Amino acid sequence: MNPSTSSGACSVDTHVAELRASHSPPPMIGIEARSVSRFSDARRVVLAENYSSVTFSMPNSHEERLKSTTNLQMTTYRVCFCFQRRYKPASNEPPEPIKELYTRYSVNGVMGAEELQRFMVEVQGEARSTREEAQVIIDAQRDFRHLNLFRKGLTLDSFFRLLFAEENPPIPPSLGVHQDMNAPLSHYFIYTGHNSYLTGNQLSSTSSDVPIIKALKRGVRVIELDMWPNEKNDDIDIYHGRTLTSPVKLITCLISIREHAFTASPYPVIITLEDHLTPDLQAKVAKMLIETLGDALFTPEAEFLEEFPSPEQLKLRIIISTKPPKEYLDSKSGKDKDHESQKGPEEDPSWGDEVAYSKPDLHADSKVGEHTLEDEDPDDGEHKPEYKRLIGIAARKKKGSMSESLIVDPHKVTRLSLSEQALDKAAENHGTELVRFTQRNLLRIYPKGTRVTSSNYNPLRGWIHGAQMVALNMQGHGRSLWLMHGLFRANGGCGYVKKPDILLRKDPNIFNPKETLPLKLTLLVWVYMGDGWRYDFRPSHFDRYSPPDFYTRVGIAGVPADTVMKKTKIIEDNWTPVWNEQFEFPLTVPELALLRIEVHEYDMSEKDDFGGQTCLPVWEIRSGVRAVRLCNRKGETYKSVKLLMRFRVIMY
Repeated sequence: MNPSTSSGACSVDTHVAELRASHSPPPMIGIEARSVSRFSDARRVVLAENYSSVTFSMPNSHEERLKSTTNLQMTTYRVCFCFQRRYKPASNEPPEPIKELYTRYSVNGVMGAEELQRFMVEVQGEARSTREEAQVIIDAQRDFRHLNLFRKGLTLDSFFRLLFAEENPPIPPSLGVHQDMNAPLSHYFIYTGHNSYLTGNQLSSTSSDVPIIKALKRGVRVIELDMWPNEKNDDIDIYHGRTLTSPVKLITCLISIREHAFTASPYPVIITLEDHLTPDLQAKVAKMLIETLGDALFTPEAEFLEEFPSPEQLKLRIIISTKPPKEYLDSKSGKDKDHESQKGPEEDPSWGDEVAYSKPDLHADSKVGEHTLEDEDPDDGEHKPEYKRLIGIAARKKKGSMSESLIVDPHKVTRLSLSEQALDKAAENHGTELVRFTQRNLLRIYPKGTRVTSSNYNPLRGWIHGAQMVALNMQGHGRSLWLMHGLFRANGGCGYVKKPDILLRKDPNIFNPKETLPLKLTLLVWVYMGDGWRYDFRPSHFDRYSPPDFYTRVGIAGVPADTVMKKTKIIEDNWTPVWNEQFEFPLTVPELALLRIEVHEYDMSEKDDFGGQTCLPVWEIRSGVRAVRLCNRKGETYKSVKLLMRFRVIMY
């Protein structure tokens, strides 16, 4: 079926969207802000590096040209043993809106440096782009051996290739860490994992340092370890207590953390410890931490901090966060019930298939629980002061009512942990108190105990209330994790994202997530076309009998008033679908909005097949026509699959 096409191109909005200011300068989708970052003193060099590398996206070698040609040839699908259907792929030509843009910004079929500069300013939002920089881009495109070297500008094909190249992403890697990193830790969302050592489900999977390494390489900054005595009570194992999960040695995990902590980011790694140890073993942990982590281990000068240090002050440091021994023992009697037996309504189906499980009737060695939790006075341990001294972020349990737990102490800061269900209950009647508490203190949210399949909850439930450590099971996959990965694409992927000013406002203007605020802006999104599936998937992956029938879902995840999901029409029998559809997303709190993008393949008789996804922080998206690379279910980027899209912001 040939897709119907519409213009999809509308008048260029030259208004600068000063959005990122609510997070920290520069503005969110501001045209000028992008230009300042992209076109600095070395902007000409950056342009040359970026756009000259576009050549690698094209089939220059004989083998690559052969592959490209082969993929455009007739494809045969067997219907039965004696009948076959043959399909000729549609030509991979620019969609109509791109042709119209080229016509508007070219002269006599050629886009020269002056015309390209005007396009970069008016459409792409590169307000400080110069003619010289535009010439750099044109010269890079002329390096193709099969192009006419005597042309003075871009042809339609080279213009299309420029826009659909991987080097034209919605969030440029060159942006890097651009937010203020000198505020207290409580002013940042922090990339947080839950039970970071598990390789699979919460009930019977293997414990290992491998998922810890993977998380750190992705940029996760908070690693959780559950410490238990080994069978001989002379060493420390890491595993999920009272389950069938196998153990891994604490020292193995610490060595891996030391070696990979700062591979993806120089900003601090926080190790949250669930402590189920005797005083003697706590002393052994202290020795391990000191000897293994060395100078990287952060040791606070005082037992309690009046204010958290900043990520900049804690660069290349590893911080221990746990309950002080006395509080741990006092709280243990009620902790297991709160942590392990959470039950309640399941997620909205749009967040993936979630299955409710009863609490397994499994128990660890009873003598461990009795000896560790009942018989020992933590203050009697000879080495207890050393262990306690290494706690950089003191955690505490919920005490009394929720209102009492959320009282802000002006003289010290702490970390409070709540289950996802406790958060939901608190949000009903204490939403503003949660926001106020998280302006100075750290709030960690963890999955309910019935999520034994390592499923997850919607992290925005925590973020819109200011929770910094929204802990998810990184070993799983699904829409919750896609949002998590999407948020932490912001700020150069360093694992720390500055909370917007709206979450830091003081009384009487403190943010209430339940209130609907006035409209602040409208995000316009065009979905032009997609390509790359024919390279990354087998011909029969989506359908044994015909090419795929793709459609795209586009939506917003944010505060309740902004959350919505829309979709394009279905393009039948086409590996290179062209949609040319436009969507509008009115936003009241764009500072907390994430753009969700998913591609699915329609299946009339079964569940639709997955074709790729990505999630982008709205405040970081560049305006203009961009190539949006898609990821698989695990959040790993496909080699070839991408969408050609356009973004524009209308401010109010």
